[in-house]
Amino acid sequence: MSKNAVVIGGGIIGLCTAMALSRRGIEATVIEADSAHRAASWGNAGHVAIEQVEPLASWPMIRSAPRRLFSAGGALALPIRDAAKWLPFALRMAGAAGRVQAGRAALDPLLAGAMPAWRELVASLDQRSWLKETGHYVLWESAASAAAGLDAWRRADTGTARFRPIDDEERAQLASLLARPPAGGIRFENTGQVADLKGLARVLEENLCSAGGTIRTARVTALAVEDDTARAVLEGGEQVTADLVVVSAGVRSGALMRSIGVHAPIIAERGYHLHARRSDWPDLPPLVFEDRSMIVTRFDDGLRAASFVELGDVDSPPDPRKWQRLRTHVSALGLPIGADAVEWMGARPTLPDYIPAIGRSRRAANLLYAFGHQHLGLTLAPITAGLVAAMATGAPAPLDLAPYDIERFAKGR
Repeated sequence: MSKNAVVIGGGIIGLCTAMALSRRGIEATVIEADSAHRAASWGNAGHVAIEQVEPLASWPMIRSAPRRLFSAGGALALPIRDAAKWLPFALRMAGAAGRVQAGRAALDPLLAGAMPAWRELVASLDQRSWLKETGHYVLWESAASAAAGLDAWRRADTGTARFRPIDDEERAQLASLLARPPAGGIRFENTGQVADLKGLARVLEENLCSAGGTIRTARVTALAVEDDTARAVLEGGEQVTADLVVVSAGVRSGALMRSIGVHAPIIAERGYHLHARRSDWPDLPPLVFEDRSMIVTRFDDGLRAASFVELGDVDSPPDPRKWQRLRTHVSALGLPIGADAVEWMGARPTLPDYIPAIGRSRRAANLLYAFGHQHLGLTLAPITAGLVAAMATGAPAPLDLAPYDIERFAKGR
């Protein structure tokens, strides 16, 4: 069995993977360039989204794109400056839309196992209170959008997630909190939320180090393969060797895989949030304002409003108009997120079919990968870590990994 591993990427996928390896006797070193926890893993809505079985690479989603554009008041942004990034991605996404049933079949078993894996993780960290299995709300602001939204959710595949229309008591509570009372809504009953993302990052790192692992602050710029063995190449030229190398570097995984000839057409799907560090908002489950494509989450350290799907370059500067649009939504709804709210932007790692890449590379015997989890990185981190650990130790995988093979894009798909 392998004795040590290098995990490239210190986001939620990388840290959970390193922990899973350590608990199976493999000494893990995480290499991460950003020690300040600014990645998408820690800036998201904290939602454990087991309901999102329908792949976003679908024809209904593509046909709805024009009315969802930022210029039309929506949350989808396609910056002209980054057209060279998002246009090829959009064409591949259109190709994947014809395989939506296969995408659904790939996501379903991952999402079915997500909540049990989360329960196991927080129990092992002695942080059970951080996982709130109290569901979430989806709200609409007009009778027309409520009728259409409810019909869409009733027709959607939500896997193991359950929902019901909100009751009179819930409607009255929400109306008392919002400047615009909902015209309709549903409550998912068994989805979840992580209450403290930065705390989770800290505890994962502490537990990894206590188990003999290491966190190294450095930037991996490429992979090198020689004699069927992969090594991580650091900025400056140093090469790091290990029995196992795991690529879980989020959106930057594409360039790393490309350095050894693997086609991984990943894009930076950038999101924005405003976070009020102090708030008197009650301890409610997350609220999705579907008409505004915005989710509002109560964390232990404040209230967060998050939105936007901005397809482009990971290194392009943020667009201040996105934060201004969020402030407009917050003001219209009467949410207690003031002018001093912290602004954040981060990039979700997304592949054109909206299916993650999880597997063992054919380019080197010691190279594993886990990236491309789009909006589901937080949701799928613990179960993904378990799958990687099973591969690393030669244990039987609990599900078929073929749908997640990155070589699915080798023929231009």
